[in-house]
Amino acid sequence: MAPYGSDDSTTDDEADDRRGGRQKAARYVVPVAVVGVAAATIGLVPAFAGSGDPDLPKVSAQQLIEKIAASDVQQLSGTVKISTDLGLPDLGGLESSLGGAATGGGRDGSGSSADPSSKLMELASGTHTLRVASDGEHKQKVSLLDKAAEYSVIHNGDEVWAYDSKSNEAYHVKDAASPGSAEKGPKGRSEDVPATPKELAEEALKASDDTTSVTVDGTARIAGRDAYKLLIEPKQSGSTVGAISIAVDAKTGLPLKFTLTPASGGAAVIDAGFTKVDFSRPAASTFDFTPPKGAKVTEGDESASHGPAGKGGVDKGGKGDKARPGSGGEDLGKEFQGLNVIGEGWSSIARFDTGGEGLPSENAGGGDAGRFLDSLGDKVSGEFGSGTVFSTRLVNALITDDGKVYAGAVTKDALVKAADAAK
Repeated sequence: MAPYGSDDSTTDDEADDRRGGRQKAARYVVPVAVVGVAAATIGLVPAFAGSGDPDLPKVSAQQLIEKIAASDVQQLSGTVKISTDLGLPDLGGLESSLGGAATGGGRDGSGSSADPSSKLMELASGTHTLRVASDGEHKQKVSLLDKAAEYSVIHNGDEVWAYDSKSNEAYHVKDAASPGSAEKGPKGRSEDVPATPKELAEEALKASDDTTSVTVDGTARIAGRDAYKLLIEPKQSGSTVGAISIAVDAKTGLPLKFTLTPASGGAAVIDAGFTKVDFSRPAASTFDFTPPKGAKVTEGDESASHGPAGKGGVDKGGKGDKARPGSGGEDLGKEFQGLNVIGEGWSSIARFDTGGEGLPSENAGGGDAGRFLDSLGDKVSGEFGSGTVFSTRLVNALITDDGKVYAGAVTKDALVKAADAAK
């Protein structure tokens, strides 16, 4: 628990000020489907430096939230280390047996190894090193380093290039969302995967309700910069989220490090932070790209933007889905019938009907497919009947035998209770 608790005794004017600050923070949200959490009940408790940490002026959690919202860093370059441990099962040879269907090849069926829509999904597991650079809204570059290979996405004006040095393949698309472009397309697809602590922090601060404790947890030194630590914790029981820690640059307000630890303990589920950062303007040549000789070039769908992670797709004003922040509920609602949300805040559960039978199982004559699925999940039963729970360290999902799905960042018991209550 944070050493500084929240102060819930406020006047009406103070409450209005808090809501205004949180709404200001919400303007900078970058949607992402994996980490949906809420930040509210801001504790007006100052930070104190611990032993060996920088001695910074006292600041309240509300002031720190506003500092993040007001941050307007346009130019930077640096190195980010991101580690993700969702506790996903080892699928063995499943990926190779499914071929391109498992590894991507792009949602548009391009089959290019350079397509960002599949390549950047590698960030969803393991430890990776990114090089990032930005010079305003229309110039960004993200490079994923992998031993002797490098994968880069470069956004320069209305041009977006992605290049995979390992396969010598390039992917090109006109950025339909850029100013001056003839067609205003939907949000870029690659920002579905957050690439920097700022994007993760903005998602954590997306929605506001009274299910969350937010306090200042001292100071830290990150990538050679003095920073405050913002601690976000759920007040509700049943959530798989233990706490979120965000290191905020004391001078610029830019989040420098983001760590999400599970309620079950152990290693962080997500740990992303700058190891080096420079706020001077990157060289203009950083954002230049010409496909190397002999590279296979795939032209992408011009009706969709493929900007680097964190570019575009910013929600300019809404609070988002209060019960399931960052979930993309509108898109899911088009695919599944009867999508609704049970509960609110950290313990919210999405429920929908697949419109079909439950999953095949070995006992029900599902053969090899049923045996494989049985090995990944845990059989459960209750008043709702029976089903299978598929678990990660953060998100769990219950699929009942009659085709109902319950999913959220909640425990297995919470899913079973929700299924029982829905009967």
